Amino acid sequence: MRKQWTGISTTHIILLSFLTAILIGAVLLSLPISSADGNPTSFLDALFTATTSVCVTGLVVTPTVSSWSVFGQVVILILIQIGGLGVITIMSGLMILLHKKMGIGDRLLLQDAFNLNSLSGLVRFVKKVVGGTLIIEGIGALLYMTVFIPRFGAKGIWISLFTSVSAFCNAGIDIIAENSLCDYALNPIINIVTCSLIILGGIGYIVWWDVLRVVKKARTKKVRFFRDLTLHSKIAITATLILIFVGAIFIFAFEYNNPQTIKDYTLLQKIEVSLFQSVTTRTAGFATVPQENLTNASSIVCLLLMFIGGSPVGTAGGIKTVTFAVIIISAFAAIRNKEDTEVFGRQLTKQAVSKAVAVTCMSFIIMFASTVLLSAVTDANALDVVYETVSATATVGLSRNLTASLDGVGKIIIIVTMYLGRVGPISLAVAFKRNKDNQNIIRNPIEEISVG
Repeated sequence: MRKQWTGISTTHIILLSFLTAILIGAVLLSLPISSADGNPTSFLDALFTATTSVCVTGLVVTPTVSSWSVFGQVVILILIQIGGLGVITIMSGLMILLHKKMGIGDRLLLQDAFNLNSLSGLVRFVKKVVGGTLIIEGIGALLYMTVFIPRFGAKGIWISLFTSVSAFCNAGIDIIAENSLCDYALNPIINIVTCSLIILGGIGYIVWWDVLRVVKKARTKKVRFFRDLTLHSKIAITATLILIFVGAIFIFAFEYNNPQTIKDYTLLQKIEVSLFQSVTTRTAGFATVPQENLTNASSIVCLLLMFIGGSPVGTAGGIKTVTFAVIIISAFAAIRNKEDTEVFGRQLTKQAVSKAVAVTCMSFIIMFASTVLLSAVTDANALDVVYETVSATATVGLSRNLTASLDGVGKIIIIVTMYLGRVGPISLAVAFKRNKDNQNIIRNPIEEISVG
């Protein structure tokens, strides 16, 4: 097992780094200076807010815009940025900025944090991740300013920066209004910028660099763009596009005549709102329609989209698009009685299939346990409870107006769910990587069983 010089495994370091950031954030947010009215916030509410920020979830027990002072909002923004990039990435970036040499232990930790297969080029990778993130968030903030400065004046600069970081990190926390982005449901700039930031943050850094590699290659010779992408990028991009557009089609159909959502909108406006809802359920958490007003059919579609989430090595949560694709592809391979799992002319490794099954099962167990426990302590209807727990497990942040009504026990359940939903898949990724390195395993005899 890989260990740091301290003797603590990288899995534990990653888990503890998130926990430490949450606890420090909770302490800061519980101070009177963080509160809008100058009174100390209860530690449980501060802990909930710190957890939802670091885990880039977006569920809030109190409105961010009216509950926190500028200092408190700055703390929340820093926690969101740390959670989106990852504590290990932030630490590594600071080491690079201060010209500190990264040892083999630091590199192994960084490799595990990003679930990469090689130690080569890690410093360059961190530089590109941090630099690319800041550039995109900066562009997003500038575009938001065209809307928020005319409305809020100089305060619009801070609102634009906060919203851009939150959107890119798929956090879904905003300081605009208590109803999220509902007032901007038909604003094309807000819709396009927010969706773009969500997708760019959620598609994963690996896809970024792969797309840029092919674009750069196209300058010197003729290439077939999609064909020259890596298998990971092909699966991530294809799954993302399918989920966005299929989700939007279902939401459009189920909400078309719903007077509480989009019935009174024009055709183009209905398409705009449906697309945004499909994108934001991919762990972003912003809302342009109240989630409790959605039809049951749309809510069920959103549950699936939330559970799947974004893509690996990005800012999004959920089981991830590639994981879902591998599960579906392997299932159809088994139905066709094919021994190998193949896609885009390539064969998937058995380890990839096993890892996809493990991540999906872990997330489902967390969600199921959270649903049962939350149902036991609240009298809310089943759909509202499931929506809350799936949102917490997949670090989405959308709620059918249940979060604010949770009692102390309910808040603790969601806090634990958000934390496990964020760090659980990372821990599994590290565990699988280590198991791959251990080749000298004594295997037990094989015996057939009946399945199905």
